[in-house]
Amino acid sequence: MASRIRIRAQLKGDGCEVKALMRHPMETGLRKDQLGETIPARFITAVKVTHNDKIVLDAFWGAAVSANPFLGMRFKGGSVGDVVKVSWLDNQGDTGEGETQIR
Repeated sequence: MASRIRIRAQLKGDGCEVKALMRHPMETGLRKDQLGETIPARFITAVKVTHNDKIVLDAFWGAAVSANPFLGMRFKGGSVGDVVKVSWLDNQGDTGEGETQIR
């Protein structure tokens, strides 16, 4: 599966604002395809955001999150040039990761 994550991290006041768009189908396992077959469940179960390898967000998601989910968050601290990484794990064991530097 493509593990594309578009990330932007920017200083805002005394904190850092992170925006991430993850490419993922997020199937609930309840929909059917054109042949009437159930589409298997495939959804992100865990999302982690790190700042210079320190965890600033550790979230657990489920099937109710929409396809190609958007994550917006803020954390205190950070400096221009610091590294922010976003990674996810889905219920089928696939992963995705992306990183950027704070502007």
